Amino acid sequence: MTRPLKPFDYFEPTTIKEAVQLLSKYGTKAKVLAGGVDLVARMRRRQVQPQYVVSILRIPRLDYIRSDKKGLRFGALTTIRSIELSPIVKKDYAVLYEAASQIVSVQVKTMGTAVGNLCVATPASDIAAALYALGARLRIAGPVSERVIPIEDFFVGVNQTVLKLGEIVTEVIVPSPAPQTGGAFFKLVRTASDIAKVNVAVSLTVRGNTCSDARIALGSVAPTVFRTTRAEKALNGQRLEPKVVGKAAQLAAQEAKPITDLRSTVDYRREMVRVLVRRAVEKAMTRAGA
Repeated sequence: MTRPLKPFDYFEPTTIKEAVQLLSKYGTKAKVLAGGVDLVARMRRRQVQPQYVVSILRIPRLDYIRSDKKGLRFGALTTIRSIELSPIVKKDYAVLYEAASQIVSVQVKTMGTAVGNLCVATPASDIAAALYALGARLRIAGPVSERVIPIEDFFVGVNQTVLKLGEIVTEVIVPSPAPQTGGAFFKLVRTASDIAKVNVAVSLTVRGNTCSDARIALGSVAPTVFRTTRAEKALNGQRLEPKVVGKAAQLAAQEAKPITDLRSTVDYRREMVRVLVRRAVEKAMTRAGA
């Protein structure tokens, strides 16, 4: 039985400045509403009970995907479905396209925003893992000033981010991939509609058969999505031979810090990190022309 939502005050600002002022005024009693996929569900379950809801849906120019020589940008109201259907994303940012396309619910993707997905700060986020691999940055508006931070600095724990009182993420900035760069995304789930037991996102830049830059992100195997730096170092500057790839995959598994829960066990998750990192690196190599 679905319980009715507890009463709350609802605001529809028409500018970022107004939204930030409202969030600053009401502090922890307020929540931001974009797609509402996570927020409304949690309100119905009484996991969160905001006294004030600040909708950003009427703020113009937040729903866009733009691409130029510097890279890709999308706004706070850009849906996951829009990212999936973007020819630019599919062509030049394959790892992000694959992450979006492997979320099976079209309804969730049509309503849910990519930025909202990030702000939930789940360690199982497919979108976050892909953006880690792509070296994304986040533009954050606040009551005093605006700042841009690497996505690696955004998450601090399960459902926790660095957002301060009154701050809101307005844009995601993804640098243009270097020539001969390939990416790949893999995840393991119990059922198609479930969240990942493990997800892996890889981006490789290859010169000849030598890796000049590797970014490997893991999800669902630590309190936050994270980059496995030991595995990256094992690939950088090395010829991408099977032995080297296997060593990197093993190092990634060692660096993971999974838990046992209703979806999987520690040992299984760690072994699947090894398997999926190897597969993702091999696929990224092929796409990079190695």
